[in-house]
Order: sequence, then structure tokens, then C-alpha cells
Amino acid sequence: MPSFDVVSEVDWQEVHNAVDQANREINNRYDFKGSDARVEQSDDQLVVIADDDFKVGQAREILLNKMAKRGVDIAALELAEIVDSGGGTARQEVKVRHGIDKELAKKLVKLIKGAKFKVQASIQGEQVRVSGKKRDELQSVISLLREQKLGLPLQYVNFRD
Repeated sequence: MPSFDVVSEVDWQEVHNAVDQANREINNRYDFKGSDARVEQSDDQLVVIADDDFKVGQAREILLNKMAKRGVDIAALELAEIVDSGGGTARQEVKVRHGIDKELAKKLVKLIKGAKFKVQASIQGEQVRVSGKKRDELQSVISLLREQKLGLPLQYVNFRD
């Protein structure tokens, strides 16, 4: 019985490389000379730190540009508000979202079942498994999900016949 998995994953090595490249460019740029601007990474949380709101915005743009060039989908990033953290610095937290949470998984299953395809969709942890008898039905489900604006990048992996 053919099946595939719907997941939302991020290549963490590419995120790490993009942060390194962004920090390197920030250190070399003339408009950041003498400032303590940087991007810090801890698990799935990135923090952009600079002297003021404007420099935080500039450093964030450098980070987003580097991530896009490295193939990390920017839709997976959740930007928080810029906060003055005292001591003459400002910071912005950027959360890297990965995995499909329960609410979105339920929404996906409901969407697939509502489209009246002859497939079964089930939630398995942070992914949704879709299985059916015909390969064409599964490809129709993939095209249906690609058309939706879900706010989270989805990948379709583990396609089996």
C-alpha cells in the first residue's frame, strides 16, 4: 500500500552555518565597527543582539539573507519583537520552528479527509502519514497540501510503493 509522510524539518547544520556566516559578515561590515552586534544560537532559538533597534534589524536581515542562500526556508522562522535589554543593547529572539504540532496535524488530517480522497491520514508524533491504494491519489494529496497557506514549510518524505 503506497504511503508518504508529511513533515516539517530544518537542516540544523545549515542553520548553524548561516549563523556563522552572518556573524562573520557582521564583524567585517563597516557600519557595525565598534558595536557588539552578533547572532547567538542555542538549540532551536536564535538571538540577534546589537546596540539599537536599527542595528538589530540590519543584523537580522543579514541572518535571513544567509539562511535563504543556504537553503533554509525562512517561513520556518518565528520573529519576536525587538526588546531593549538594558546596558545600551537591544535583542530580538528568532525561533526556528520544526515538527508539526498537534493542532496543525489535526488540521491537515481534517483537510485531507474533507477533500474526499480515498486515502487514510494518521498523526504519528510530529508527522502525518498518508496512505492509500493508488499513487495518483497520494500525488493529488501532495498537490492539495502545497496549495494551502499553512505558515509552516512542509516536506513530503518516505514515499513508498
